[in-house]
Amino acid sequence: MDVVSKVKGPRYAPYASGRFQMAMGLVALDLKDWIDVDHNRAAELCEKERLLTVQHEAVFGDLPDSAAAQREVLMLLLDNLERCHPGLVSCDEGTVTVAETGKTYRLADFADHALDLAGRLVQEDLCLMTPGEEGYVLHAASLCFPGRWVLAEKLGRPMMGIHEPVSGYAEKLGKPVDRFFTHLKADKPVARLNWSVMDDPALFQTSGHSMTEEKSEITPENAGECLWLRVERQTLRRLPQSGDILFTIRTFVDPLSALESRPDLAAGLRGAIADMPEGMQRYKSLVPFRAALDAYLGALMERAA
Repeated sequence: MDVVSKVKGPRYAPYASGRFQMAMGLVALDLKDWIDVDHNRAAELCEKERLLTVQHEAVFGDLPDSAAAQREVLMLLLDNLERCHPGLVSCDEGTVTVAETGKTYRLADFADHALDLAGRLVQEDLCLMTPGEEGYVLHAASLCFPGRWVLAEKLGRPMMGIHEPVSGYAEKLGKPVDRFFTHLKADKPVARLNWSVMDDPALFQTSGHSMTEEKSEITPENAGECLWLRVERQTLRRLPQSGDILFTIRTFVDPLSALESRPDLAAGLRGAIADMPEGMQRYKSLVPFRAALDAYLGALMERAA
């Protein structure tokens, strides 16, 4: 996994190799590293709380018969936080309190929708997948920070249907992903990274894929301030009791200008975009500012030469 450590720049850089590969890119995950915690925790948990208050149906959804698996997720999460991140949450007589925000929740209030509470305790979004006739389907989700997709449109759909808009997914990843989900072991959790460049730093985004109209306001001179690197650290683990699969998404957003101190990563990003098929560039909405982005990254490389 491309982790940038002990140097300035984004924390994760899955584009660092300069190549684009339509692959799962899975690595083994130690469960002590399952939940990712950083200095944005308080702000992101407050934003989750706001979204769950003002538009709950947009960011949480579940289907019948998912309650037991949801409760399993909550218990696994509370146990992991206690062991690996002591002090972040505390449990006492049927309540859970979050240290950074001071919010206290009654477990009884979430008896049938435990994933709703689980999502309020971590920066990750949580998606619960269960076996169905056409493969694993999205059974429940706490999704406060979607990367340009709508939960209501995906709930109850199988993986192939969820990723139908993704250029090349059906041809290259559909069957391998379905096989992986079928054979994933409870003691073999994994992680992967996904990335994009966007013109909006918002964590909550439900639209914006496949835009092609040129954005002339974004230029090589201001691209560093107008564009944003969005990286998702995703994990998958099978739940030992229910057999469902929990998919977590931890989103990191950095201004493109974060690469000014890392010309090596600028070169990697430029190469990865050049290597990306046109269909994927359109899907990721890179076309409207592709030329400005390329020129900006090229200037960073020249400056360091």
